[in-house]
Amino acid sequence: MQVQRQPPAALGRAEILPIVRLIDGINEVVGRIVSVVALIFAAIIIYDVFMRYVLGQPTRWAFDVTKQLYGFYFVMLGGYALRHQSHVRVDLLTARMGIGLRRWVEIAGYVIFFFPFAWIFARRSWDFALTSWNQGELTYGAVQLPVYPLKMSMFAAACLLLIQGVSEVLKLVLNRADHLEPRDVG
Repeated sequence: MQVQRQPPAALGRAEILPIVRLIDGINEVVGRIVSVVALIFAAIIIYDVFMRYVLGQPTRWAFDVTKQLYGFYFVMLGGYALRHQSHVRVDLLTARMGIGLRRWVEIAGYVIFFFPFAWIFARRSWDFALTSWNQGELTYGAVQLPVYPLKMSMFAAACLLLIQGVSEVLKLVLNRADHLEPRDVG
């Protein structure tokens, strides 16, 4: 009696897909939670405009708080945007390529450009966050806010972006990247 073995590619797919689902799930949850921050800073801006122009009593803190919240919002959605293929993409050349060649061009782009950038972003933002924490860095606005939470969120965002890049490459390697499929325009 012989036992038939599955080819290594089939085993790899079964083992990798839960990792892809986990990474995609993390960035999906983070993206949905962080998107609520937009409502918060919009509410603060509306409140400040009302206070300033209707009651003639501008707030001292609203601008500084919304600036910090917007920075947090903007940086934390990078992994979520990559998961949904929402980053700016110039595909003048790749649009004319077949799906197989486009997959390999994208994989090369991740390896050559994306991963080094994401690694440097993570490493440098970690250094910025530690320095800010150790110095007790504050903003220079009317209200002095701590800067280290924003710089720590930069590090978290870089890590989320980096792991989402891993997920996207795995999808490309496993031929599971939906954004490469031809779309019906019509």
